[in-house]
Amino acid sequence: MPRQSVKKQEGNTSRKTAPRKTVRTRSKIVVRSEKKISPIKLSKPEANPIISPSAENSWEAWQTFNPGAALIKDKVHFLYRAIGDDGISRFGYASSENGLVISERLHYPVYEHILTNKRVFNPYSFASGGSFGGSEDPRITNMENEGILYVTYTACDDGLGVALTHISEEDMLNKRWRWSPPVLISPPGETHKNWVIFPEKINGRYAILHSITPKILIEYRDTLEFKDDDYIRSRHDGTNGEKKRWESWIRGAGAPPIKTKEGWLLFYHAMDKNDPGKYKVGAILLDLNDPSKILYRSPEPVLEPEKEYENNGFKAGIVYVSGAVIKDGKLFVYYGAADNYVSVAYANLETFLSELMKGEKPAFKTGKAKKK
Repeated sequence: MPRQSVKKQEGNTSRKTAPRKTVRTRSKIVVRSEKKISPIKLSKPEANPIISPSAENSWEAWQTFNPGAALIKDKVHFLYRAIGDDGISRFGYASSENGLVISERLHYPVYEHILTNKRVFNPYSFASGGSFGGSEDPRITNMENEGILYVTYTACDDGLGVALTHISEEDMLNKRWRWSPPVLISPPGETHKNWVIFPEKINGRYAILHSITPKILIEYRDTLEFKDDDYIRSRHDGTNGEKKRWESWIRGAGAPPIKTKEGWLLFYHAMDKNDPGKYKVGAILLDLNDPSKILYRSPEPVLEPEKEYENNGFKAGIVYVSGAVIKDGKLFVYYGAADNYVSVAYANLETFLSELMKGEKPAFKTGKAKKK
């Protein structure tokens, strides 16, 4: 099916109604009118989606989705996944003054993954969002007191693996895109996604969360420099450990963990056994000193595809959180909608945490990964 483009959405334009047409429509899911609603609320503004594909820029003419986010100097900075006319997935840049409306968006890509010299069609990448190869789903970690932004992402070389790069905070603020050479941190020949870095050291060491099922697995390291043949060994089976839970299959972590006074707040993606075919989002609180220990988890999804822009796109019924920040006492959660758009949901942080802590005690198994 030929892809279509949509008119570029200007940064300061507020949308009063959801878009009726999307690019490269592959499927459409009718939203159920009756469903159980989680008491933990994330509000969705009428201005959603906040980033849409741009027909004016060929590199992002098909899809724009799955954003990483970082709060720097009271402004939210985004790296979002974009796919254009050549089918390659790259990262674009945008920013927001208030967290809800895009105030700046660059017309050129700011990052492209290049590890191999040849560019061939990658069926794993196409199944993972529709691109033919490149870089997918950035997660930004603004490391405390370092002035460095670490970015983990899915690299499409021989299969799907996790890559790591970084850029200085100063360079990002000044739009000097001087990225470090990317390194693969997952073993070649294996499929891995959804790895996130904690924004501060834990017990004096860097911490990388690389699986949440069947256990919370965290790699502790003295450095984030990876040498040749230095990989994190991981496993993931998607089980939730308890039949009464809403999840039938847990996909992986969402945005990098957010530190709160109650614990590390982590969002995760899962499929609902009572509503198959969709991605929904749950939330858990991890212990601050031992984040392999789950303190609380939401009894129901905290974010699910309800709007038309979440149910009409390349992958209907998908909400995929990859960025979250705390700004002015509010929790802002950024996500890809239907693998076509960037959207935002938000809540008062204190209220959200209070409701989350009324939820169930952990059902995931807990455990520590071997330290290096």
